[in-house]
Amino acid sequence: MKIFPTSVIAEIDRFTILNEPVSDIDLMERASALISTFIVEKCRYKGKVMVLCGPGNNGGDGLAVARMLAAIPDRFTVEVFLFDFGRKISDSTKINLDRLLKLDVVSVKYPGEIESFPVLTDDILIIDALFGSGLNRPLAGLAALIVEHINRSKAIVLSIDLPSGLMGEDNRDNIPGHIVRATKTVTFQFPKLSFLFAENEIYTGEWEVLDIGLHPEAITKTPSSNYFLGKSEIMNKICPRTKFSHKGNFGHALLISGSYGKMGAAILASKACLRSGTGLLTVHVPHGTYQVVQTALPEAMCSIDDSDLMFTGIGNLENYSAIGVGPAIGLKVNAQRGFHRLLGEINVPLVVDADAINILGLNPEWLKELPQGTILTPHPKEFSRIAGESETGFDRLEKAKSLANELKIFIVLKGAYTAIVCPDGEVWFNSTGNPGMATAGSGDVLTGIVLGLLAQGYSSKDAALIGVYVHGLAGDLAKEQKGEISLIASDIIENIGNAFVLLENVKQL
Repeated sequence: MKIFPTSVIAEIDRFTILNEPVSDIDLMERASALISTFIVEKCRYKGKVMVLCGPGNNGGDGLAVARMLAAIPDRFTVEVFLFDFGRKISDSTKINLDRLLKLDVVSVKYPGEIESFPVLTDDILIIDALFGSGLNRPLAGLAALIVEHINRSKAIVLSIDLPSGLMGEDNRDNIPGHIVRATKTVTFQFPKLSFLFAENEIYTGEWEVLDIGLHPEAITKTPSSNYFLGKSEIMNKICPRTKFSHKGNFGHALLISGSYGKMGAAILASKACLRSGTGLLTVHVPHGTYQVVQTALPEAMCSIDDSDLMFTGIGNLENYSAIGVGPAIGLKVNAQRGFHRLLGEINVPLVVDADAINILGLNPEWLKELPQGTILTPHPKEFSRIAGESETGFDRLEKAKSLANELKIFIVLKGAYTAIVCPDGEVWFNSTGNPGMATAGSGDVLTGIVLGLLAQGYSSKDAALIGVYVHGLAGDLAKEQKGEISLIASDIIENIGNAFVLLENVKQL
């Protein structure tokens, strides 16, 4: 699914109106009907609904929703407050206001100052229809006072399209106290980019996309550099196996991982790599730890370092089709030197994680030595060590796009909606995964999955996209069995196979 800037969505709206064709008011009616159905079918709330509307089309949506909910008097009692903020009410909003007033069943008030603000009790449902996607500066004046008033209440808040005051993309210069803190947000056709950054969760709450039927031709033809990664994008990327396949067809992965006392990362990444389909796996570990791997992973081979304690270097790399490095290798000087030598010798696809990223942070000049197509998989703190601190998720994304383009590498920014940043400027936000995956070893599992895919010959881009999606899907399947609180990294590994089964795209006659 494409993710468009709010300004582009407005253009797609206009194209739909001209080419479906459909009138602006009928498109608004379509959207409002979906919102009302969402409230009726998916929200358990019953009681007083207070709809706060602005003068633009977002307010028109709110007025239409008020009319539709008022048609269910045994469940909802609806009250509307319309604020013009000194602006002319839009034509479609005026039509919906007239339609509502004709029913004569809903109280409509027009407060113009703080003294006439509605009283917001904790037991009501507030529908926020003050401002939609047209904002380009922070709220101020009366609008900001209304938002502060909403946020002081403990009522349930449902925002239409965007929480009022939130920009669709960049909120670095916004005023946090002047943004509605919604319980839920229902948005139209596409997720907004700002929904995908951690700092905005406090405003969006849970969000859901409603398909309002914007014109498919406009969606297809309008370019975008941002995408929401779903099952349909992944299924066609997974290569089926033929009957006469053998292990030699699926590559030989090398994983450089572990140090004395920290072999769990190596085991987790190795198991995930094997579960992801690599034909062969060799794990390079310190001499004093190889028994751990041989015991825990009978399917893997061992390459043994000269050091008993840490990674210091590896010899011949000719037999490997992809290499992963980093989980728990430590930051000792010898490990840094070994990693640097590896960068000078490698000629196969590379995935870099954990301590290897931290080593790059200690030696930033080495970043330029990463082979083109390398995949980096940092969590936010690791990314800050190579790119500097970021004040917001949007800022972090901009830095990742710049670095990926400069170095011609792929950067996987781990977190909710993990972002796969490509060197050509494309960004894919993952739709799978859950908070239970915020657990020790989860990142090591991702490294193993991506390495296993690289070893099989998938491109760096496809390995990153499939790996991230499968990792999250396996976590979602594990959540169904274990719940979020008790989920551990091994549960994710145990569901990698189940995730691939759900993605099988078998072509039949």
